[in-house]
This record gives sequence, C-alpha cells and structure tokens, in this order.
Amino acid sequence: MKRILLKLSGEALAGERKTGFDDDTIQKVALQVKQLVDKGTEVGVVIGGGNFWRGRTSENIDRTKADQIGMLATVMNCLYVSEIFRSIGMKTAILTPFECGSFTKLFSKDRANKYFSKNMVVFFAGGTGHPYFSTDTGVVLRAVEVEADGILLAKAIDGVYSSDPKTDPEAVRYDEINIQEVIDKQLKVVDLTASILAMENKMPMYVFSLIEENSIVNTIYGKFNGTRVTV
Repeated sequence: MKRILLKLSGEALAGERKTGFDDDTIQKVALQVKQLVDKGTEVGVVIGGGNFWRGRTSENIDRTKADQIGMLATVMNCLYVSEIFRSIGMKTAILTPFECGSFTKLFSKDRANKYFSKNMVVFFAGGTGHPYFSTDTGVVLRAVEVEADGILLAKAIDGVYSSDPKTDPEAVRYDEINIQEVIDKQLKVVDLTASILAMENKMPMYVFSLIEENSIVNTIYGKFNGTRVTV
C-alpha cells in the first residue's frame, strides 16, 4: 500500500492507565511509522479522544457540546503524538476542519497531498468538524478524500469477533469479513455511518491489536494478524 490512514485508539495510547498518555506505547508506534515512511509509504494518522473524554455517555451535557469537547481531545492527542514522532526524526503536520490558531492548519486535500509529497506524516485531528459524527467516520472520510489504499485500525483488541470476547467465551475471530456482513451483524468494527461510507467508496480496513509487537509494520509487509474487512 502506497498511502494508508492509521487510526489509533486514544484509550490504547493511554496504556494500562486508560487515561492520558503512555509514552512507551507512543514511542513504539512512532518507530514503526518511521520504518514505513523511510521505505516510501505515505502515512496519515487519526487519533480517538477516549483517553480524555467519553462525554457522549453523560446525561448532564448537551450532545453537541460533548462532541465538540471530544474533537478538541483529538487535537490534543495529535499535538502530543506528533511531537513524539518529531523527536525521532519524522516531519509532521496537523490538519483540522476548523481554526485552531497557530496550532494547526485547515484541512484541504491539496494541502494534505503537498505534505505527503514531502514525506511528512499528516495528522487529521478534530474529526469531521461536526457533532454527531465519530472519529470512525472522520478516518473513513479522510481516507476517501485523500485516496488512501486502506485504513489500519489499531485497537486494544486483535480483530473482529462474532461477539464480545470479554463476555462470550464462544466468540470467534474472523480472519476476513465483508463490510456488508459487518453491517448486517452489527459487529461495530466502526460505527454505522463509517461502515456505509467505507462500503460505498470501497475502502478496505485492517483491524489488529496495537499492543502486539510490530503490528503496524507487519500489517503492511504481509505478516498481518487480525481481521481484513473487505468491500
């Protein structure tokens, strides 16, 4: 794959603490991404905000405001992680769908392509810029817009299961599954809006564990251990 979008779970980046940042985890991610960039792969990154904010479950705050706080959480995550990337010699840029002063640049496809052409890792922060859309939808939207070859979903779980393996000992992991089947069985690889967007635009996804050693590099270079979601 020449160009990929990597979706990182905010909670996974927090490590065992489940909040804030675990620098060891982020460093391992950065070293893997550097391997890919050094070999010519163009990498975009989207990060969830779950290590800071899960406001959607609150009954005491307006949904629009909760989602806006979540968008800002993803901006903080991208600022932090991009600096770790820079510390090991990578060039980075952060694009958002709304103004963040001098912290970021406004997203456009042309701007993203310009940064990719300069071997920069491009962070897409702030989701879609609108409430009621998750970072799942954000990553699929950006992948479609910049014509990525696929989406890598690095999670705290090692693939797509028939049911929740934490509660169902009979849960079976799929090696490959069609996005239509994901939708029909409500397997929640990504949310419904993102699933339909991926299906309509034929955007494949690869679901794997962030915790597994070298899982990002292995996914790109043929040692994939997870679930391929086909379209």
